[in-house]
Amino acid sequence: MSLGTAGSTGGTNPLADLFYPLYVRLFDDDSDFVGNIETKLAEARIPQTVEIYLSRALAIGVITGVGLWLLGTLLGWAIVTFLITEPPTFLGLPMPEPYLSIVNSLKIPFIIVVSGLLFGSIGFGSGFGGMVAKPYLDSSARKREINVLLSDSVSFMYALSVGGLNQLEILEAMAKADDTYGEVAKEFQSIVLETQYFDTDYRTAVRNQAMQTPSDELSQFLTDMLSIINSGGDMEKFLEDQKEKHMRTSKQEQELVLETLELFGEMYMTLSLFPLLLIIILVIMSMLGEAQDMLLYGTVYGLIPLIGVGFLVMVSTVVQDEVGDGYLRPEDGETLVDESESMFDLGLAEDYAGRYGIFDRVKSREGTHVTLNVLKDPHLFFRDYPLAVLAITFPATLVLMAFSVMAGFAPTSFDGMVSAPIRGTFFWVFVPLYVNFLPLTIFHEWNVRSRSAITNKLSDNLRKLSSANDTGMTLLESLKVVADTSSGKLSEEFRVMYAKVNYGTSLKTALREFNNKYHIPRLARTMKLISKAQEASSQITQVLSTAAQASENQDDIEMDRKSRTRMQMVIIIMTYVTLLGVMALLKVEFLDTMAGLTEQAANAESGGAGGGGGQFGGGLDIDMLTMLFFHAVTLQGVISGFIAGYIREVSIMAGLKFVVVLPTLALLVFMMV
Repeated sequence: MSLGTAGSTGGTNPLADLFYPLYVRLFDDDSDFVGNIETKLAEARIPQTVEIYLSRALAIGVITGVGLWLLGTLLGWAIVTFLITEPPTFLGLPMPEPYLSIVNSLKIPFIIVVSGLLFGSIGFGSGFGGMVAKPYLDSSARKREINVLLSDSVSFMYALSVGGLNQLEILEAMAKADDTYGEVAKEFQSIVLETQYFDTDYRTAVRNQAMQTPSDELSQFLTDMLSIINSGGDMEKFLEDQKEKHMRTSKQEQELVLETLELFGEMYMTLSLFPLLLIIILVIMSMLGEAQDMLLYGTVYGLIPLIGVGFLVMVSTVVQDEVGDGYLRPEDGETLVDESESMFDLGLAEDYAGRYGIFDRVKSREGTHVTLNVLKDPHLFFRDYPLAVLAITFPATLVLMAFSVMAGFAPTSFDGMVSAPIRGTFFWVFVPLYVNFLPLTIFHEWNVRSRSAITNKLSDNLRKLSSANDTGMTLLESLKVVADTSSGKLSEEFRVMYAKVNYGTSLKTALREFNNKYHIPRLARTMKLISKAQEASSQITQVLSTAAQASENQDDIEMDRKSRTRMQMVIIIMTYVTLLGVMALLKVEFLDTMAGLTEQAANAESGGAGGGGGQFGGGLDIDMLTMLFFHAVTLQGVISGFIAGYIREVSIMAGLKFVVVLPTLALLVFMMV
């Protein structure tokens, strides 16, 4: 791209304009590096040309590098001035005088220049490298989401094809489904927009997108679909075959993820025991008179959390979390506002307030009505919004902590914590843990179970809907039959939808309101498929069968994941229990014994029995080590709880129950020993 193009965006990219000449000098437009960045920018959907982007990356790198160069230069000057005061030596030998004066005269500028260059290089590398890495990371994230959603997206397109939509209508419907199918829908949006605004036929647009998408699987799907379009083949049969293929692919990818998690579980068992071994070594060194208190503190308060957080980040790069927020939005032309997506959203009253005075009064009354409902049934409100309970528990925690400090229960000094580690840790750590996490855990688990009650019978009820619809009933009549012949929460919701439609609500709106009440991504994809298909016809037996098959495939994946991750969860918990047992044994059999021996040696020394008995182990601070042991197992319990929950449910919140239970085991054990 020419300089004129770069300059045309100078108003919005002044840094890029300033460093564009540097880009021209450093990079060749035809080089592989520039070509790869341009490809990744397109895959990541970053709306900038490669020239502008790399020019801005150079600007950020240079600015960061100059800043760190100044910092490094000052740091080097400080080190030379205040720390390096001894005459320099070479291989442990003093330097002779002719060379000593030369080295002394050059050491200050040399170290300052080296430290400045080192820090400057780090700054430029992090600034420029971070900008260069961003398109790769964004492209990888989009590829991951596309691969996760592709199976359901193909099922959606197959359902539309069964419903009678032609090829162009399928592409347009897929492009509008971005609330459910996320990045897959955005890929189809590019196809539709290219045909609408660039006067490109949709075959060429499909071919272009197949080359541009970051997902190899979607690229292959678009390529195969293009061959069907060009040859005039049966699109419905093609989509049916692709649906079966991608369902099998989803299970295979899940199998690879679970095998990787098994490897990670074994890795964590080894890594989590490393701090324990290091603590034992440091305690033995302290017994020998070489106390390493800072290393002990660093191991307990630094290494243990660092290993846990690093492992959690590593696991998060492997497991596939649920994509999307689960809400279905009204389409163009629809003004009805569904179930609130926010705890403070007042729905229609919020939208019309401010136009006329009566709407303001309606909004006020609606707010009062919602507030009274919350006060009437607060447990239901906290079930739907578990995190909201922290607005009550956090201030309560502050009050309890203030009372504990004023009453003298919670120590306010380090020596007080060392002298009473169990009591001090209980009031400073366990009281906030229980007050905040116990209610949050209860309401979160209640929320999960209330939403799982919908998905547990979703596949069976979809099969029933398909069978009822196959007999000639409309979809609405099928909902009534399934509601009358089934039990559970989902059948109750079917009954509510039937009543809403009878009172004037459209079936599409009723389906959307039902989905948004629970906002489960998996449910949203099913409701999107059904609501779109029923617009064309009430006889959608094949669509319902497809939805049931997709739901059953998801059930199989979830069941396999839970059964396989259960072993990883057990490994993590048992590893923690083992670590807790070893720490308790060290406390009872080692620290207490050493405390007794030290006391005997001190008594013998004071009685004239000899002065050498107090040397071995005499430097041990038993109270300090007890505190560190207890804090180590407490921190390990919190971290292990979060990791176990994340592996099990791919959610940090799922680990709250373990975070409450595992540190409690440590508290009970150390209270007894």
